[in-house]
Amino acid sequence: MLRWLIGGAREPQGLAESPLQTVGEEQTQNPYTELLVLKAHHDIVRFLVRLDAYRFASAGDDGIVVVWNAQTGEKLLELHGHTKKITAITTLPSIEACEEKNQLFLTASADRTVIVWDCNSGRQLQQVSCFQSTVKCLTVLQRLDVWLSGGNDLCVWNRNLDLLCKTSHLSDTGISALIEIPKNCVVAAVGRELIIFRLVAPVEGSLEWEIIEVKRLLEHRDNILSLVNIDDLSFVTGSHVGELIIWDSLDWTMQACERNFWDPSPQLDTQPEIKLCQKPNDTAIHHFTWDEENVFAAVGRGLYVYNLQTKRVIACQKTAHDSSILHVAKLPNRQLVSCSEDGSVRIWELREKQQLAAEPVPTGFFNMWGFGRVNKQACQPVKKQPENAISCALELIGDLIGHSSSVEMFLYFEDHGLVTCSADHLIILWKNGERESGLRSLKLFQKLEENGDLYRPV
Repeated sequence: MLRWLIGGAREPQGLAESPLQTVGEEQTQNPYTELLVLKAHHDIVRFLVRLDAYRFASAGDDGIVVVWNAQTGEKLLELHGHTKKITAITTLPSIEACEEKNQLFLTASADRTVIVWDCNSGRQLQQVSCFQSTVKCLTVLQRLDVWLSGGNDLCVWNRNLDLLCKTSHLSDTGISALIEIPKNCVVAAVGRELIIFRLVAPVEGSLEWEIIEVKRLLEHRDNILSLVNIDDLSFVTGSHVGELIIWDSLDWTMQACERNFWDPSPQLDTQPEIKLCQKPNDTAIHHFTWDEENVFAAVGRGLYVYNLQTKRVIACQKTAHDSSILHVAKLPNRQLVSCSEDGSVRIWELREKQQLAAEPVPTGFFNMWGFGRVNKQACQPVKKQPENAISCALELIGDLIGHSSSVEMFLYFEDHGLVTCSADHLIILWKNGERESGLRSLKLFQKLEENGDLYRPV
């Protein structure tokens, strides 16, 4: 039964442009061989947020927030305050950055309210209900000790929930994503536009905050679905039609761009299993993650690894899942986790491989490419790789099948495993079986020693 749950008997569903990679029944490299199913929600669970080293909160369409113990799976608190689905959640760190004092978090809802919660007591501390539209994103600017709410406009609040300043109405579609960048600026994704705002704090002789629109970036041709910081100097955006752009965080110029993702023109590599997908939904970039070397993009059903130094894709799995990938995260030891609308959670390992000097770069997303060569023709012949060029492969090492519907996102706890949430109303805590077995044995020996049974003669 457990082997089925972690994907041993799973078969590919439907036709795909490339075969869906499978993993052996034993899954010897998959550490997550135990699971706990957590039940508390009555509708789709869309959000998970880490509160500290051993607690997390879940929220979704039932309007309920639940605080859990990540080690035991125990439900610690169930918080009721919203009347409609929750649309955003984030922690509200203390300005002292002391973990013991970091016990507050914010939730926004389709009922047009934002609530501040104490995650120790479960108490509702404050509530704001003056919004003219649903708040879709929340961002905390810890250095300025303010937080921002994004809906049809952008509002700036202090810790006491006083409204400091706000923009005019931006769009009926609202702000879909919001990040902080240097120079007291933020980037808001509004439809296909990126809007740069600068926050101006009060100076001597003035008590008022200001939020000023600085620039609009109009390079995307369709709605922006993902927006994340790579580091202090750059951020990346992805759109519904597969456009990926890397931006400079200081001067807001494009560092790199790719728009050939679902270009239907013939490709040089004629292998049928790596043809470009031409369905727009298969090109949507839903999520990014990153490390010091690479950006990992969830593009439709595929995963792509773009190296920041060489400015090229070094690995890809064009059909990593049966359906669109919704969330991706980097783990230690060059591992990657992805979850999908198909209900699965898959673990990948990025492995290096030596390419032959004459071997062409595979065609597909981010190939004819490249980043930093925006005007290069899509059909230009692919150059040979330099001798000793290193390419990589994404190898499937684990397939976690426990949910019966779309897996919305997950959290990784180094000591406590993976936490996944789903449209099936469930949360699953995936545990490292070897580690858990060792902990149980240790507890048993400690108990025997306490009772004096460990050295008692038989």
